[in-house]
This record gives sequence, C-alpha cells and structure tokens, in this order.
Amino acid sequence: MERQLLIKEERKEFVISELIYFEVTKLADGRQLYEASLAELELLHIREKIKLARKVTVEQII
Repeated sequence: MERQLLIKEERKEFVISELIYFEVTKLADGRQLYEASLAELELLHIREKIKLARKVTVEQII
C-alpha cells in the first residue's frame, strides 16, 4: 500500500513538471497544480500534449 502511494506521488510530480514545461501553472478554476488530483493532472497533461501536437506541421515530422 505504501509503495503504491509513493508511485502515485512520483507520477504526480512528473506530470506537474511536464505541465510546468508547457507553461501551465494553474488549473482553469485557479487552483495550483499541487492541489489537483492525479486524475485531473493527467487529463490536463493529455490536453496540453494534444494542443502541442496540433501545432506540429507535416513538414516538421518528415
């Protein structure tokens, strides 16, 4: 059980660092990233990656 909590916290820290890389520092409702649940952070992370992927052109891929 304790190991699972550690893994969850490590994942949360990783996702927060990724979001900061994407220049996201708060949630839409104004809360700080560390106040969000892992599920909320994961969803936000996915949305930010989608935004980034939409900016990539075919020429950049080839």
